[in-house]
Amino acid sequence: MRLALDQARAAEETGDVPIGAIVVGPDGGVLAVGRNEREAVGDPTAHAEVQAIRGAAARLAHDGAGDGWRLEDCTLVVTLEPCAMCAGAIVLARIPRVVFGAWDEKAGAAGSVFDILRERRLNHWVEVFSGVLADECGDLLRAFFEKHRQPGQ
Repeated sequence: MRLALDQARAAEETGDVPIGAIVVGPDGGVLAVGRNEREAVGDPTAHAEVQAIRGAAARLAHDGAGDGWRLEDCTLVVTLEPCAMCAGAIVLARIPRVVFGAWDEKAGAAGSVFDILRERRLNHWVEVFSGVLADECGDLLRAFFEKHRQPGQ
């Protein structure tokens, strides 16, 4: 989670909401990192989770480890509960485990608003571990939004 927090801080430097993610491979090594880059690249799908998933899939395909798009035996670590789009990407990538920090009471899709990751009607279910360094992850987001809600910002 500390590596994901480092990515979140890097996202903030480009004016993006500070959310970071990493994909950990079956061997425990980091396959890819991601951070919010919607503002930086002008892409509404450039969420931290999607960026990390894309990076991990590309690396696995390049390394010849499987077909590249199935991230089986990997773990996604992210500083904020995934949204519906990211939860869908996680399910489609067949990621078996997600670890996240802060809950997202407005748009979370891992138990807050929706529970896409554990939806039994889907063809893949994800084990979810929540609240890891939740205070630190949440504080980073609260400080970002507090600063951006001030007059003249």
